[in-house]
Amino acid sequence: MIIEGAHVVTVSGDEFAGGHVVVEGNRITAVGAGPAPDRAGNEVVDGRGCLLTPGFVNTHHHLYQWVTRGLAVDATLFEWLTTLYPVWAGIDEHAVHTGARGALAQLARTGCTTTTDHHYVFPREGGDLLGAEIRAAAEVGLRFHPTRGSMDLGQRDGGLPPDHVVEDRDAILAASQDAIDRWHDPSAGSMLRIALAPCSPFSVTGELMRESAELARRRGVRLHTHLAETVDEEDFCRERFGCSPLEYVEGLGWTGDDVWFAHAVHLDDAAVKKVAATGTGVAHCPSSNARLGAGIARTRDLRDAGARVGLGVDGAASNEAASLLEEVRHALLFARAVGGPTALGVRDALELATAGGAAVLGRGDEIGTIEAGKLADLALWRIDGPEHVDVADPVAALVLGSPPPLELLLVNGRAVVERGRVLTVDEEAVGRECAAVHRNLLEKAS
Repeated sequence: MIIEGAHVVTVSGDEFAGGHVVVEGNRITAVGAGPAPDRAGNEVVDGRGCLLTPGFVNTHHHLYQWVTRGLAVDATLFEWLTTLYPVWAGIDEHAVHTGARGALAQLARTGCTTTTDHHYVFPREGGDLLGAEIRAAAEVGLRFHPTRGSMDLGQRDGGLPPDHVVEDRDAILAASQDAIDRWHDPSAGSMLRIALAPCSPFSVTGELMRESAELARRRGVRLHTHLAETVDEEDFCRERFGCSPLEYVEGLGWTGDDVWFAHAVHLDDAAVKKVAATGTGVAHCPSSNARLGAGIARTRDLRDAGARVGLGVDGAASNEAASLLEEVRHALLFARAVGGPTALGVRDALELATAGGAAVLGRGDEIGTIEAGKLADLALWRIDGPEHVDVADPVAALVLGSPPPLELLLVNGRAVVERGRVLTVDEEAVGRECAAVHRNLLEKAS
């Protein structure tokens, strides 16, 4: 396949107005200015009037929450969690598979080619929930980095989650080992990689954090958790552990280039430097942090310090839009709102969604930029309509303008979206199923 005539933004330093990209199988084999040198016998996609970017990388999500949107919309994080835990306690394989298909289709429609998921709610009678979302990702066709999350610190032991949604630590570690054995594919070009993800300092014991880190490093998988999201979390850690959230998890082995934190909003100067110095990654979730009033992450400071920063939509129950393109715009606007007009440029914001996210997931050598040899994960955006045609800078049209139509989304060289329509699943049918599951979960919780 040849994509020709588009404004190509490689995110690796080059831009080509009216450039070309050649895809063979699941790899990019050529990129450059002007028409492709050899068009004979190849499928040619007319990219005139379009902007071609790397596919977006979503570094934090809770896919099942797609079927619990619109609840506790004016609550703080802890109030929101307290309201939703009883609803989430009713999820099962069908609910998770259905919600994941809806959330993944939305991600695809908004330019995402690779996504993580942080699934940490495992009701005792829920069934194979991680398997359900892995099946959904294969159906929709996205590159998937799910995490086997966990909670073992219930209310009776001073944690936030209800006791009936936490698990025994030995059972969690056994399930984590099993998830790696069943699904983790470390091979080049992998479509599926597992990470381990105890939920947060206020829902997980220190013993589980430490033992999960040891297991992950023995098996060569990555580590993920929520950290420094709210002032309430800061207060919890200082009261219970006598230190900040980052100091607490660092003492448990939770910093390094195999670790990434979701949110990292409340970091002081020393913590920003520590995150960068240890190579730890950050999933910046601007819309969810704003929805819950948690604050604005120090994106500019983290980047200046040399930290790896990507974007995340977070769960759809705290970001009902769940649009990765919207996160690009919000990352830029919120950074400028607190840091001034030069805090983040339009190309910086695009880099967060692409190369930044790839670096956070340890896949910068395979995805995140448009270069020969990299995987063919590409997003072609139409910017010649009336909403964008007179925007002088095509990257500004994407980042600052209204969301443009997605002309084509390739994942591993396969078309997943064409002309704004997801090709791999029936979106209307998925929507009806999601609505039915939503009603059922509320009935079970009432």
